Amino acid sequence: MIEAAEVTLKVRRFLPEVDDQPHWEEFKVSAFPTDRVLDALTQIKEQQDGTLTFRRSCGHGICGSDAMRINGRNRLACKTLIKDLDISAAITVEAIKGLPLEKDLVVDMEPFFDAYREVMPFLVPEGHEPTRERLQSAEDRARFDDTTKCILCAACTSSCPVFWTDGQYFGPAAIVAAHRFIFDSRDAAAEERLSILNDREGVWRCRTTFNCTEACPRGIEVTKAIQEVKRALIFRRV
Repeated sequence: MIEAAEVTLKVRRFLPEVDDQPHWEEFKVSAFPTDRVLDALTQIKEQQDGTLTFRRSCGHGICGSDAMRINGRNRLACKTLIKDLDISAAITVEAIKGLPLEKDLVVDMEPFFDAYREVMPFLVPEGHEPTRERLQSAEDRARFDDTTKCILCAACTSSCPVFWTDGQYFGPAAIVAAHRFIFDSRDAAAEERLSILNDREGVWRCRTTFNCTEACPRGIEVTKAIQEVKRALIFRRV
């Protein structure tokens, strides 16, 4: 029979009404190996400290709301199992980097979504409203299938060292969103998106560290997508 074990979580707290700087606090919880970090945080909030603040929604890796740094890596708390972490030491949990910290594990996501909106993340078809659906071959769909998986969790963008130091950089997630439509055979705004990303804060700021690809909880080949956008800009061919 699998038994619960005592696990220590070291959480980086920030209470804006009393703190000038974030600080670390430790909590001990009883957790099974198959419990998630999200379960442990919920247990702390419900049983030990109701002021602990974090985002969550679906709890199944679909909404992307509970992205945070766990043991120094960007992950979704709802997909990170206790058994996959070393519990002989405290599990560190902190907010993702590069975005304004609001409270505890919650950051202001507006700069992230501003960049996302700027790349026109929607289909811009040619001509008038059709009288039937716009058909697409399986091959054409496969061209951008990988980048349709993005859940806007910001794990990739907030793992990027360029984004940490340059608040104007679009970041990987926005470029992934643009890629999804640039290579869609039904779309007519590829040139416009490429011009937006040709800005000095666009794709050319990427330093190909692969942090974004490693951080993506959906397994998107983020760095590959960014390179494909760069090639499209150079050869103006999608």
